[in-house]
Amino acid sequence: MLYRFLRRLLFVFPPEAMHGFVAGLMRFVDCIPPLRTLVRKMFIVKYPALEREFCGMKFSNPVGLAAGFDKNANLYKAFSTLGFSFIEIGTVTPKEQPGNPKPRLFRIVHDGAMINRMGFNNRGVDAVVENLKRKRPDIIIGGNIGKNTATANDDAPADYLECFRKLYPYVDYFTVNVSCPNVANLSELQNISSLTGILTAVLEERNRQEHRKPVLVKISPDISFEHLDEILETVEKMGVDGIVAINTTISRHNLSIDSKQVEHIGKGGLSGKPLTWRALEIVNYIRQRTNGRLPVMGVGGIMTVEDAINMLNAGAKLVQVYTGLIYEGPSLVKKINKAILKIF
Repeated sequence: MLYRFLRRLLFVFPPEAMHGFVAGLMRFVDCIPPLRTLVRKMFIVKYPALEREFCGMKFSNPVGLAAGFDKNANLYKAFSTLGFSFIEIGTVTPKEQPGNPKPRLFRIVHDGAMINRMGFNNRGVDAVVENLKRKRPDIIIGGNIGKNTATANDDAPADYLECFRKLYPYVDYFTVNVSCPNVANLSELQNISSLTGILTAVLEERNRQEHRKPVLVKISPDISFEHLDEILETVEKMGVDGIVAINTTISRHNLSIDSKQVEHIGKGGLSGKPLTWRALEIVNYIRQRTNGRLPVMGVGGIMTVEDAINMLNAGAKLVQVYTGLIYEGPSLVKKINKAILKIF
């Protein structure tokens, strides 16, 4: 109730400005030990019954923060106080890039949605590595990796490989992002030939490492089931450990606002409540198609406790939230974990 009142005030300001404000506030809290302790007591739910194993990793609970919020790995310590068991940083690219021109982040409040065309804005992998060197040992960190916008798709494997090599000592698992709609032609990397080239480079490098870390592939909600079948067959054959389902969508279905408003916002990936049905559909399809062999992180449209429970019931082993956190506030993580304790 308090957050809903506070949200009215926060939503007066532009979304990207508020993102910066919240990030600064969280870093401030993390720098003050009494405040950090207080926030942890308010939001963290810790019971053995919440623990999950995924791709050989042990998670203290099934709820994580999706990629896109902590692009530069400078917030994961602060956001761990909200009860997340893992944080996925990035998307990280080899070189620093500013992303697309502003404005590039839009709220659609009536539909509980966001549209973004950020464009992989980040400080580059070397800066991210410096931030990760301060990692806390009790947080699982995922590294979401991509290519620079200026890199041609034919040269994409080299970009993914550079990020993979440099991040390898500092993250616990990797997500190969080939499905973001906000980088020109990136989704074409989901074509089997392109995907195979990227995964070959990444997995061969992993084979040279002393310790094996999980590699996941993040897929688009906009692909057909026939294409998804091809991806699932390919990743299983190559030894990919799991799937992150799903990314944002270019579709504008399930929006109630006027079409002229949608046109005015322009291009970008849609997230939030309108994506809930599609995320559940794809996660359930993957479970059935692979007979549960391929573990899934479910992300997309998790706005409520019920959405998270439905995602787990559909076959996801873990869930990630982002837009739901913006609309429902930091207590969403705690509510989901408390509900899981009652149901599972």
